[in-house]
Amino acid sequence: MAAAEARVALEAAGQSLRLEAQEARTEAEVAPLVAALARQGTRYILLDLPSASVRAATGAVKPGEALLFNVSADDDELRGAGCAPVLLHTLPSLRMRADALMQYLVLRKWRRALLLSGPSAADAAQRDALLTSARRFGIAWSAQRAFRLSNDPRERDQANLGLLTGGVDYDVVVVADADGEFARGVPYATLLPRPVVGAGGLGAQAWHWAWERNGGPQLNRRFMRAALRPMTGYDWAAWVAVKAIAESVARLPRAGFAGQAQALAAGQVVVDGFKGPPLSFRRWDRQLRQPVLLAHPDGVAGMAPVDGVLHPKNNLDTLGADEADTACRAPSA
Repeated sequence: MAAAEARVALEAAGQSLRLEAQEARTEAEVAPLVAALARQGTRYILLDLPSASVRAATGAVKPGEALLFNVSADDDELRGAGCAPVLLHTLPSLRMRADALMQYLVLRKWRRALLLSGPSAADAAQRDALLTSARRFGIAWSAQRAFRLSNDPRERDQANLGLLTGGVDYDVVVVADADGEFARGVPYATLLPRPVVGAGGLGAQAWHWAWERNGGPQLNRRFMRAALRPMTGYDWAAWVAVKAIAESVARLPRAGFAGQAQALAAGQVVVDGFKGPPLSFRRWDRQLRQPVLLAHPDGVAGMAPVDGVLHPKNNLDTLGADEADTACRAPSA
C-alpha cells in the first residue's frame, strides 16, 4: 500500500520500488536468507520476526550491503546494547510504550500505582521498562506484586486478585503480562475500584483502528479495502517503513543506496505517519521517533507525548531512551 501511494513521487524521480515476500520457516533459515537477498542486490529488507531472529538477520549483513527494518520486535535490547548499524526500528519499543503510559498517569494525576507482573521473561522485560519509566516521570509504586497462573492448589493465592490488589492504597493498577492470560481478568475485579493500564487495560500502541485525527480514518479505510481487516500497530510499522524507504529514494535519487541509507539513519528523512508531527529516525538508536496512541479495544483515550511533557530538542524524544541514556554504541550505517 505504501509503495503504491509513493509511485507518482518515485516515477518523477526516475525511481521505482518492487516488493517481494520471503518466508523463513525456522530461525536457522533467517541469516542465510537475508545474506542471500543482500548478495542479490536487495537493498531494503523488512523483518517481521521475533527478537532472536532479528539478531540473526543483522549478523548476516554488513554495512553498505543492505538496510534492515524491524517492524515487529519491541525488544529494548535491540535498540540498546544489541543495536546494529544496519538495523532501523519502526515499531515503538517497550520503553517507548512504558513511557507513554507513565506520562498518561502523570497527566491524570494517578501518581501511586500498584504493579502486577508475571513470571515469564517477556513479563520481566515489560516490568523493567515500566520501572525505568516510573523513575523517569515520578510515579511511585504502592506495591509491586508477582502473579502466577497455575493448576497447583499451593499457588492459588498467586492468582487471587483480592489478595494481589488488597492491603495498600493506589490510584491505578499497572499490569505486565505479555500473553495477557492473567491480565484480561483484572479490569473490574480489583479490590479497590481503580483503572487498569498496561496489559488488559489502557494500552500504548503504534496504531489503532479508531484513531480519528491526522488522516487516520483515511489510512484505516485504505488499509481495510486492501487487507479486508483493521490496521494493527504491526501493519502500521511495516507501512511506515516502506514509506520511509520511498521517501529517501524519491528525495535523494542521485545519492544511491549508501547516501539514502545514511540519510535515513541520521534522521534527515522525514515522513508523515498520520499521527501528527513529522517522523524521523533517531541517530543514536535508529528508532523511529513517533507519538504513541493510548487506547483500549474500542477507542483511543489519548496520545503521548502528553501535554506538559517537554524535551529540549524534540518532544517525541520523551518516549524511549534519550541520547544521553542510550546503550547503543554501534556506528551509523
